[in-house]
Amino acid sequence: MILTVTPNPALDLTWHVDRLIEGGTHRADAGAARAGGKGLNVARVAHAQGAAVLAVTTAGGRAGEEFAAELAASGVPHALVPVAADTRRSVAIVDRTLGDTTIINERGANPTDLEWAALIGEVVERLAAASVLVVSGSLPPGAPETLLPLLIRVGRDAGVPVIVDTSGPALLRAADAGATVLKPNMAELVEATGIPDPVEGARSLIGRGAELVLLSLGADGMLAVTAADLVHARLDQPLAGNPTGAGDAGVAACAVRYAAGDRDPASILRLATAWSAAAVLTPLAGDISSRWTELEQQLRVSHPDPSSFRKDPS
Repeated sequence: MILTVTPNPALDLTWHVDRLIEGGTHRADAGAARAGGKGLNVARVAHAQGAAVLAVTTAGGRAGEEFAAELAASGVPHALVPVAADTRRSVAIVDRTLGDTTIINERGANPTDLEWAALIGEVVERLAAASVLVVSGSLPPGAPETLLPLLIRVGRDAGVPVIVDTSGPALLRAADAGATVLKPNMAELVEATGIPDPVEGARSLIGRGAELVLLSLGADGMLAVTAADLVHARLDQPLAGNPTGAGDAGVAACAVRYAAGDRDPASILRLATAWSAAAVLTPLAGDISSRWTELEQQLRVSHPDPSSFRKDPS
């Protein structure tokens, strides 16, 4: 079973417009509201592809009521920890003409120490049945710096691989705590490490304690980086659509492979890149297109020279 933890969930609101014009007035069909946050998106994708999952997160306030109702209707197995603060909202506006998406994320409110303890207790209780632990998404402002390392430690103590998708200083703390897999994008990697070279930046996280770094490169695909291996996967042409949940789909693929006992970087990367690309073709985060098998066959997978990703300083 894949156990996902979403420390900072959101009620995701998505609207599609013909063309997004700054300062303009727009008309759209009724938007979609969905219980979201990166860990929940991971659970949705893995569940839809037949994997056993359990999503653990929090919910509070009026937005939390809508969040909980939608999650219950989704059929995704879950455990909600009640909190006093309102669940945050995230707004995605998809521009049909340009094929891109503008996102506005509320920062979220920090649960109390007792509420955090309840969340951690829920995770500890469920770990006995888990084969992979996924901790995904941002932390709310004011969250304890010890939270992420503690979650990683309880996973490791249970003998469960831990996959973490986060950003900023939390990414470094996750590496130092020994997360098995880290999944940043290029901007997050540079922000956290200060290293512009993607391979060197990823290997700096491995030097801190991670086993594998899956690095999203946007239209250039994805890298799988270990201490000894480097694998690159990409499509010949980038896909237009909604990239909001693409990284989460990649994490879901990684979790599915780890749950099956697969540790081969190339195998993990191939499925992660295909699912990530397939997510772009769907209107809502947490879904992937059934075309993912076709996309997987179209991938170019190589073992490049690390120097090929260095930017020309001139």
